Formats: sequence, C-alpha cells, structure tokens
Amino acid sequence: MLYFSSLLKTNPKYSLSAVNLFSALSDSGENFTLFDGAKDIWARDYMPIKTKSGKYISFRYEPSYLADEPQLRTNFKTEITPHFTLPVTYSNINLDGGNVVFSPSKAKAVITDRVFSENPEYDKNTLLLELENLLEAEIIIIPSLESDMTGHADGVVRFVNENTVIGNASPYKNGYEQKVKRALKKHGISVMDFPYFDSAGISAVGSYLNFLETDNCIFLPIFGSVQDETAIKSAKEIFEKKIVAVNINGIAKDGGVLNCISWETD
Repeated sequence: MLYFSSLLKTNPKYSLSAVNLFSALSDSGENFTLFDGAKDIWARDYMPIKTKSGKYISFRYEPSYLADEPQLRTNFKTEITPHFTLPVTYSNINLDGGNVVFSPSKAKAVITDRVFSENPEYDKNTLLLELENLLEAEIIIIPSLESDMTGHADGVVRFVNENTVIGNASPYKNGYEQKVKRALKKHGISVMDFPYFDSAGISAVGSYLNFLETDNCIFLPIFGSVQDETAIKSAKEIFEKKIVAVNINGIAKDGGVLNCISWETD
C-alpha cells in the first residue's frame, strides 16, 4: 500500500501533478491512499523506516533546513500515529527518511554526511554504530551536496542491485558526482550515470532518479524537458520493471519529487 499526504489533493498548487500521479497509479493497478495530519506534502521524511526484519524505526524529525519554519515539521508520534497501527521503535537520532536509500535486500543503506551535522551531540562512530543496529544494515556514507538544502541521499543515488546504483550524470571530472563515486567504490558499489539536469533555487526539476519504485513499476518523474525521453530510455534499459512516466512539475518546483512525497508498507 502506498501512502500520500492528503495535502496533495487539497492544495490547488499541486492538483495537476496529483491528478497525473494518482491516475498513473490507478492505471497500473497500484493500491494507494491518503492520510491526514501532515504539515506538508513530503511524506517520506517523517514517516518510519522499515528494516529488513520488518521493524519500523521512527527517527526524530527536526531538520536544520526547517529550523525557521517549525510549523512545517510533522511529528509522526503525535500527529500521524493515530492513523496507523504499526510496531514502531522510536529513536532520538535526527534523520530524514529521504536520507536513507536501501539496497534491494536492505542489507546496505546509503546516507549522506548531513546526518553528522544534524546530530552534533553524537560521536561519529557511536552514531554510525547505533544507525547500523537500528537499520539492520551496513551504513555507507556519501558526501552531501552543499547546494541541496536537505542533503538527502535519495536525490543522489538509487540502487539497481546490491552492488550497483544509478547516480546523476555530470560532465565534470572532479565534481560532486565523482566524490560520490569514490565513496561508494570503497564499499564495492559501482555507479551508472543517469540523466539529470540542474534547476535554479530549491527546485528538484531535473532529478529523474527521485522516482517511486513499487514491486512492478518505476514511476519516473518527467518535466516537459528535451531530456525526458533520454531518461525514459535509460530507465527501460536499466530496470526490469514497467516504466511509467509522470509529469510532476508542480511538485518538483518546490524541492522534491516522487520518492519524497510517498511512503509504503507491505
């Protein structure tokens, strides 16, 4: 079951993108529903993270990028829990769900180094050990992108298999993407370039790899760009799943795409 904030439907700003998405989900036979209580549309970050053993870990959601906008911070325990009956373990570690990218088996989890600055009270080694215990996974740290206010990993890499990820293509030989590749290579993970283009400000337009993946489909964001067809073609070549293109511009312009607004349970 896929879950989305009800604000996607009630806020006219996102209505066209929401219609495009919900129509694509329905046409593909995916089950989804909306939940109340969220402060904004970004469901992934404050919802619990499911581990490979089936546990749900709810981390503290107090990101530095919302320090001046506390009204946008959703508290899962007090505001969302009444809508769900889940066996949740609560952690005081400050970590967004969008900054955790699992491998298919969930034996590995990629997280950007933003997690360290978000938890200054922790020694780095102690923090990593606690995260490994909670997430039941090998933690792989990659650098965060300074220009990305969230510092999330789900806008940087997504797993294809246990030892391969896709990453944003870049023409720069010594740029940020190369630093990510070097960090992953140390853990035996190779990176395949995936179409990407940068947008001004907080916009996530151009972040094709922030797709929504289900058991049967990849719901790939497109943006009305000349690169859309290249992204669709690349996705079809890489993934052995149905590729469903969804124009999500109205949402992407506010800084997130399909993985950001969704959350799922088995």
